[in-house]
Amino acid sequence: MIRQISLKLPPEAAADDRRIIREAASALGAKHTSITGFNLIKRSIDARSRQVYYVLTLEVFIDEPFHRHEAPSLRYDAVAANARRVVIVGAGPAGLFAALRLIELGLKPIVLERGKDVRARRRDLAALNKSGVVNPESNYCFGEGGAGTYSDGKLYTRSNKRGSILRILQIFRQFGAEDNIVTDAHPHIGTNKLPHIITAMREQIIQAGGEVHFEQKVTSLCTDKGAITGVRTADGESWDASAVILATGHSARDIFVMLRDQGIAIEAKPFALGVRVEHPQQLIDSAQYHTPFRSEFLPPASYSLVEQVEGRGVFSFCMCPGGIIAPAATAPGELVVNGWSPSKRNNPYANSGMVVTVDEADFGPFAQHGELAAMYYQQSVERAAYDAGGGKFVAPAQRMTDFVKGKVSASLPECSYIPGVRSTDLREVLPAAVHTRLGDAFKAFGRKIKGYYSENAILVATESRTSSPVRIPRNADTLEHPQLRGLYPCGEGAGYAGGIVSAAMDGERVAEAVAAV
Repeated sequence: MIRQISLKLPPEAAADDRRIIREAASALGAKHTSITGFNLIKRSIDARSRQVYYVLTLEVFIDEPFHRHEAPSLRYDAVAANARRVVIVGAGPAGLFAALRLIELGLKPIVLERGKDVRARRRDLAALNKSGVVNPESNYCFGEGGAGTYSDGKLYTRSNKRGSILRILQIFRQFGAEDNIVTDAHPHIGTNKLPHIITAMREQIIQAGGEVHFEQKVTSLCTDKGAITGVRTADGESWDASAVILATGHSARDIFVMLRDQGIAIEAKPFALGVRVEHPQQLIDSAQYHTPFRSEFLPPASYSLVEQVEGRGVFSFCMCPGGIIAPAATAPGELVVNGWSPSKRNNPYANSGMVVTVDEADFGPFAQHGELAAMYYQQSVERAAYDAGGGKFVAPAQRMTDFVKGKVSASLPECSYIPGVRSTDLREVLPAAVHTRLGDAFKAFGRKIKGYYSENAILVATESRTSSPVRIPRNADTLEHPQLRGLYPCGEGAGYAGGIVSAAMDGERVAEAVAAV
C-alpha cells in the first residue's frame, strides 16, 4: 500500500529519516518495520508559534517494495535542417526556456545575446565591484542567463495560472539543480550554482541544432508589409527569421527606444521603487524563529512584508537571507542595487528590496517622453543616487532609524555592498511619494517583526529595477504584437513576468504560440 500523509515535525526530527519513519508509522497506525521507505513530496517551514516546525508531505510505502521517484527527463532531439528559424533576442530565463521549448516542437532557435557568456561575464562584474567601471553590454543584468544568473536563483512564484511551475523546476533539475528545488515550498538554487546550469542549457540548445551568439546587440527590426522578417545587429549583420521573440529583460532601455523610433506600439507601465534594506542575519533569525540562536537544522530565516501607506503598497522584494547587496547598473552615472545569495546562504547579512508602487501620477515631469515617461523617471532617480554616492558606484546609505527621523547618519553599520556606501539623507535621493511612505512602513514593519525597525539596519539606494517600466502589448490569444505579425513580446522586459520561474513559463508559452502558426 502507498499512502500520502502530512507530518509536522521539529527541525531536528525532520532531518532524521528514521524519526520520520517512526512518526509516519504512528500517524498511519502501522508498525515502523512495515514501512519500506518514503518519498518527500513537499517541505515547508511553519514558524507561526514559539516552536518552529517543518511540515512534510510524504508518499509512504507500507508492506511493499519501495521505489524512489524518478526525475522525468525531457528529450531534445536534433531539429531538422530545414526547420523554421526563430530569432530570440535575449538569453535570460524567458529566452532560454523559449529556445528549449522550440526545439521540443521542432523549430530552430537562434538566440542573440548582447552580453557575454557566463565565464567572460565574471570579469566585467569584478571590474564593476572593485573598480567602479560598468560595461553597458556585460553586467549584472546583461549577459548569458540575464539578471537571473546573478540575482540569487529564487524560484518561488505565485504565477501558477501561466503554466506548470513543476515543469520549470524539473527542467532546472535536469540541467543540474538540486532535487530539493522540486520539494521545497520556497525553492532556491544560489548564484554560485546558476552559471553551471545556464551553461548546460546553452550546450543543449547548440547540441540539438539551435544557435547561441554572444555580443550580438539587436539595433533594429526588419519588417515587410506588416510582418517581421528578422533583426539587424550593431555590427550590421541581418538575421532572417519567420518569427522574433523579444525576451530582452527589464533593463534593455535601448530596445524600448528602438521600438518607439520604429513606430511600434509600447506603453508606460507602473513599477516599484525604493531601497535595499540590510540587517544582520542573526537579528532576522532570532525574530522569525523566536530564539536567540538559529538551530543548525533550519535555514537562515527570510521574511515577506507588505503595508498599505497613503493608498499605495509598500512591500519587500527579492529577499536574500545570508546574501549580499550588489551593484546592478547597466550604464555609467546610474546607481542600481540588487541582492543575491549563494546556495548555502551563509553570509552574515540578510537583505531585501523595500519598494513603493509608482504610477502615472509620478511620471508627470517626464510626460514629454510619452510611452517612455516611466523609464526616464526611473533613470532620473538612479542618476540622483549615483551623484549622491560621489561616483564609482559608491551607494548613498542611511541607518533605518535615522531615515525615519530625517537626519544624516553620523556612522553606518557594516554593509555587504562591495563598492562601498556613503552616509546621505536618502530623502534627497528618493521622490517624496516614495520616501514618505517608506518611513511609515518601516515603523509598521517593526511592529510585525521584532527588531526590524533598528539602527543596525542600513538602507542602500536605489532599488529601481523591480520590473519593467514599459509594457510591449500583445494579443491575448496569439501572443503576437497587435501591430506586427511574427513579433512576440516575452518575459519581464515586455511586462508579462516577474521573476525567473514566471519568465521561464512565459518563454514556453510564447514558443508554443510561435509553433502553432
